[in-house]
Amino acid sequence: MPSGLIALLDDVATIAKIAAASVDDIGLAVGKAGTKAAGVVIDDTAVTPRYVTGFTPERELPIIGKIALGSLRNKLLILLPVALLLTWLADRFNLPLITPLLMVGGAYLAFEATEKILEKLTGDHHSEEELLEADTPQELEERQVAGAIRTDFILSAEIMAIALAELEADSFGMQAAALAAVGILITAVVYGAVGLIVKLDDIGLHLADRGNAAARTFGKALVHGVPPLLKGLSIIGTAAMLWVGGGILLHGLGEMHILTGVPLFIHDLAHAWSGGSGAVEWLLNAVGASIVGMVVGAPIVGVVHVWQHRPGAASAGSVEVQPAVPPTEE
Repeated sequence: MPSGLIALLDDVATIAKIAAASVDDIGLAVGKAGTKAAGVVIDDTAVTPRYVTGFTPERELPIIGKIALGSLRNKLLILLPVALLLTWLADRFNLPLITPLLMVGGAYLAFEATEKILEKLTGDHHSEEELLEADTPQELEERQVAGAIRTDFILSAEIMAIALAELEADSFGMQAAALAAVGILITAVVYGAVGLIVKLDDIGLHLADRGNAAARTFGKALVHGVPPLLKGLSIIGTAAMLWVGGGILLHGLGEMHILTGVPLFIHDLAHAWSGGSGAVEWLLNAVGASIVGMVVGAPIVGVVHVWQHRPGAASAGSVEVQPAVPPTEE
């Protein structure tokens, strides 16, 4: 009996060692995949704060929480199983499935960024008008959250695809575990950072009321600095969508062997003009990707706007709401 117990304990110890090794392997895979996706993570962090701009302070964190929950749902319930299924189908039938879908997502990002840029240049505030159609603050919040989750879906798809590419040599179970860990970790990092950014002004107000002179000075600096910071992040977020979308399209062209001269030309030109500086080369590649994003996004904007302004579109898609008339005093 004791020998049986010892054998059982020995088996348990062996299983524990195997489990620990698996956890270490998953940790290494998560670190490798997360590092490769860092660029898109930064873009995601820059994009999100603009969706809470204009709301009251008490609604900022709940809105970010809703977006984070939607992002996690996107990654774990939709993108993770779809990525694994497409990888299996691609390996089984030798079909390039993931790249075309990513290119569709890249075109959407390019469209959304180009639309915002053209609206700023032309003074057309179509997106703002759509938001103003909301009848209640709750409806406005729901529209903003839906828009943020929609954009996050594309960026999350790119993050998961980059992570999956780093895990091609691993087993199916390892890929699933590592992708789930990457999705949870990146969501926590992105929306934790976004929550901190949008609450910096509240932190500043709290510090400005402290007795310590240094704390008051720093608090006032935060209060005055947050609005320009949020405005700057909004601009960076739009630029990020444009260069990420264009970058996805360029990468897809190379993968699909279509118009391969375009990505090669941008890469070679950036390398030649960089003067050996990696930062300058990255910036030039980002500019090139942004130009490609504009070239692809502008026609889509035109088609969408023509469709939205077609005869009968306004009457079919919206109902005129009469403003409430305050009661007169008798």
